[in-house]
Amino acid sequence: MNKFKKTALTLLLMNIGLFAQADNITVFAAASLQNAVDEIKVNYAETGNKDQIEALYDSSSNLARQIEQGAPADIFISANQSWMNYLEEKSLIDDATRTNIVKNELALITYTENQTAYNVDFGSNEFWKETLANTRIALGDPDHVPAGLYAKESFEKLGVWKTVEPKVAPAQNVRAAMLLVEVKEADLGAVYSSDASVSNKVKTVATFPGELHEPIEYPIAIMKDRANEATNGFYNYLLSDDAAAVFKKYGFAAPSKN
Repeated sequence: MNKFKKTALTLLLMNIGLFAQADNITVFAAASLQNAVDEIKVNYAETGNKDQIEALYDSSSNLARQIEQGAPADIFISANQSWMNYLEEKSLIDDATRTNIVKNELALITYTENQTAYNVDFGSNEFWKETLANTRIALGDPDHVPAGLYAKESFEKLGVWKTVEPKVAPAQNVRAAMLLVEVKEADLGAVYSSDASVSNKVKTVATFPGELHEPIEYPIAIMKDRANEATNGFYNYLLSDDAAAVFKKYGFAAPSKN
């Protein structure tokens, strides 16, 4: 065999070996994490890792229900504890891998061109009656979407939910709620601060006081019986300092101690 053929064969075998060693990893993540996780995937590949990582983004509720129905997720990141609890109670996660990865805040937003000077009084029924008289407020569906649940909890604690509820434009996830504001279908919306930070079509009017709702913590876990070298590798990278810097870039804060 001549030198050229031997070199070509060697390269072919190397490529086959790399392909054979690559694994597919499926991550189900809350919609608000999309920009950050997409960048983390790229950074992980740049470390030389050859695993193929597919990330699906939606409301935590929709993702948890898909996992319950047999969707082949390897890693799940929820925007609240409740939907991770839901899967844990059904023995669908590896309990030992559950930990908080980031935390967030809830922001009241409007579209960028809106010149209205909102003197926000979260606890005033009169403020909400006047402000929402001719428009709506976009929320992730407050029946199940975490961002909407946090907003509803805040309004209920303040005693204004009955005023706000009839004016709610529900959306299937927090990014869909932000889109309603971006296209001016609703003058106001309640989304995560991290979402507001990645759109040039909205601006933050006010931040909901943190004491009005449960802490906005994002738990991560590997699914039951899905742990392997590839999955563990990306899971650990998501919890690394490199990933933390990306999350910070997109408006997330470091998690509270578990």
